Amino acid sequence: MISLTPKDVLPEDGTAGTLVGRVWLPQAGGPAVVAVRADGVFDVTARFPTVSALCEESDPAAALRATRGERIGDFEAILANTPPDRRDKARPHLLAPVDLQTLKAAGVTFAISMLERVIEERAKGNPASAEAIRKEVTRLIGDDLSKLKPGSDQAMHLKQVLIDQNAWSQYLEVGIGPDAEVFTKAPTLSSVGTGMDAGLHPKSTWNNPEPELVLFVSSHGKIVGGALGNDVNLRDFEGRSALLLSKAKDNNASCAIGPLLRLFDQTFSLDDVRKMDVGLTVTGTDGFVLDGHSSISKISRDPTDLVAQTIGKIHQYPDGFVLFLGTMFAPVKDRDAPGQGFTHKRDDIVTISAPQLGKLVNRMRTSDECEPWTFGIGALMKNLAERKVL
Repeated sequence: MISLTPKDVLPEDGTAGTLVGRVWLPQAGGPAVVAVRADGVFDVTARFPTVSALCEESDPAAALRATRGERIGDFEAILANTPPDRRDKARPHLLAPVDLQTLKAAGVTFAISMLERVIEERAKGNPASAEAIRKEVTRLIGDDLSKLKPGSDQAMHLKQVLIDQNAWSQYLEVGIGPDAEVFTKAPTLSSVGTGMDAGLHPKSTWNNPEPELVLFVSSHGKIVGGALGNDVNLRDFEGRSALLLSKAKDNNASCAIGPLLRLFDQTFSLDDVRKMDVGLTVTGTDGFVLDGHSSISKISRDPTDLVAQTIGKIHQYPDGFVLFLGTMFAPVKDRDAPGQGFTHKRDDIVTISAPQLGKLVNRMRTSDECEPWTFGIGALMKNLAERKVL
């Protein structure tokens, strides 16, 4: 893992915003909710035992600003101690900035990623077939559906045309139909943060990162802030069958969120989210470099619509949830041979970035090589009770 400094991961305006993280405290045998400020990292667990609890405040940013907390060190030292192969287990290190919230994700929310899902489906998980199918699908559907409103009369007309041409797909259904695809990405507490290894299923031979913006939502459906995410995806597994979605998406260390949660305040708002560009760089030990981006302004469904389709009278989340908004990034750059497209190699460094959220940096390993996830909800509750913060 490369060395990380605060300049590598903090937002462009540094600590000007209201930044929340989680840090593993060896002396406490568990995690701390922290505020990252210009003068250090402050443990606020005594006031907010979980990030979920903080997000339930009527004004989380104001509540955090009003809580001084206990200084536990410099962000630079804690960040530097986070990569697993150089970590001193006796010193604090960063975790993903999410705890009790359910980890949800929206899929097929951008036209270009929708087309790639159709291609995966038709290629049956075989990357060698993808290029020819890509040309066919683009001929039938076009490559710019960004102005098509899902569920509209125009979208339903297109649906019928495609059905008549035997070109309809389940991915087009959720891409232009009235109902969004929202699925559970991973178990609560299983996500990894910046500086940690992210996982791929060892049997996957066609996979990719998915750079996304992650909304933090309270149990009342209020969006309170955002972070960056990597919705690590196995194109071969999902391409063979959509029923393999859980295996394609949910593996050890396959959900990365970070570097920090930035709460909405006077420096950052939902309107900033709507116009945000999320960048991606993949750097391989073989010298390969892949660059891409995902522009939230081109999303097919507004973030508030996706949240409304996730929570309500039909489905509740008592501890809140986080929601990956989906990506427009479609990795088609050839890595090994013409027509083979992109897939990860061991030790790829994936950097997902946005000016107001900083950088989420992860090294890619197979899921069985990544640190095992052993600290679950029961362990968290026991630890917080023993520390008398519950």
